[in-house]
Amino acid sequence: MADERNHAAPGGGPAVGLVGLGNMGWPMARNLAQAGMPVVVHDLDADRAARFAAEFGGRAASAPADFADAGVVITMLPDGRAVADAMCEWEGGIAGSLAAGAVVVDMSSSNPLDTRALGPRLAEHGVALVDAPVSGGIRGADAGTLTIMIGGDDEDAIARAHPALEALGKRLVRTGPLGSGHAMKALNNFCGAAAYTTTAEALAIGQMFGLTGEVMLDVLNTSTGRSFNSETVFKEEVVAGRYASNFALALLAKDVSIAASLAEASGLETPVCELVSARWREAADALPAGSDHSEAHKAWWDVVLASDRGQPAERV
Repeated sequence: MADERNHAAPGGGPAVGLVGLGNMGWPMARNLAQAGMPVVVHDLDADRAARFAAEFGGRAASAPADFADAGVVITMLPDGRAVADAMCEWEGGIAGSLAAGAVVVDMSSSNPLDTRALGPRLAEHGVALVDAPVSGGIRGADAGTLTIMIGGDDEDAIARAHPALEALGKRLVRTGPLGSGHAMKALNNFCGAAAYTTTAEALAIGQMFGLTGEVMLDVLNTSTGRSFNSETVFKEEVVAGRYASNFALALLAKDVSIAASLAEASGLETPVCELVSARWREAADALPAGSDHSEAHKAWWDVVLASDRGQPAERV
């Protein structure tokens, strides 16, 4: 079930916390503040949190107790382990400082198995957990138009989190029980990574027959082979040589690895998922740390073009 609503601007009420002021977390926290919500922010870079508070108001948290008045705490962190550390380990954990009835909303790209394990730990403090990962990238975070995939077992907790989620996303999709949102995010990114992989290989093979990247994308994008990757990633980043989607290759490789772990746990035969995961792991290992995900084809190029019939063509 999808839910599209106008953004709420409550103009007060309990504070909303946000942990993780990275490329996504910063504009998300800003949108919460601009919707009229008192915000408490924390980042490993304390100066960055202080800059946010100075620019947009609210408070920069230096200890878990600074979140004591937060009714909702959002995490936008690299993975579920970082979320569990912030909630349960950092100086005793944020969860221990929250009032009973508070809600933690994990909007990170976490492994749903980690999410299911964290739920009972938070429940010991009377705190509910909702998983609500996002799609839409930095542009969506900046514009407040993210698609948000909401998993959870406590409908009242989800309702309490809704005003904050409405300030961050245009399309709120209720996916099912706790962990289902994170599963949906991983599977969505698996589909996207698979489309990137097939498009990269098609462009490389095509160049062996004199086709340019521009010509192939013109055809693909008006034919059945089109995808977000052919329309946006390859056209705007790869062929243009920009490589500035601002989505890290390592993060996408991690998401596809999560999808592969879910596939393995399902007991189904999923050879494509296994292969795509291996390819993205290969790219993450081969390219420099911090590489943009749109650069992945560079790691595969010689393999894709290996042929006894000719020399590798120019890069896409």
